[in-house]
Amino acid sequence: MAESARYRALEQAGLLHPAPAAVTAGAFAAHPEFFASFDKVQVKYEMLRAHVLDGRTATAAATAHGYSRASFYLVAGAFEQAGMVGLLDERPGRRGPLKLSPEVLAFLEARRVERPEASAVELASELERAMGVTLHRRTVEKALGGRG
Repeated sequence: MAESARYRALEQAGLLHPAPAAVTAGAFAAHPEFFASFDKVQVKYEMLRAHVLDGRTATAAATAHGYSRASFYLVAGAFEQAGMVGLLDERPGRRGPLKLSPEVLAFLEARRVERPEASAVELASELERAMGVTLHRRTVEKALGGRG
């Protein structure tokens, strides 16, 4: 696969199709100067277009574009909800500690200053009593930069 600027940009953004060789849709073979089977977003869009405009079944459109039927429906739902932005992959995993708000962090840091000898378990217990927020001791340790 040629190392084009487009390929490098997509690679850097994490937007390369995981199986470009599985893309067998005619447009990708007929016009490789425009249709790039390694471009995940373009492939997803063309998969949806093949279904909606060309009347291909979801299974046929998905297969021709290197996706499963289940993936087709996930992509279609994301597109319906967010348009082109929905075709971008979300970063995998959680988006960070859900309970570690600025207020909780301020509470923990203030307690650490008041009682530097307190363990992460003790701080977590104090936090739960004071604010009703339950944190694991490792979350407290990480929040305080390993000084739990």
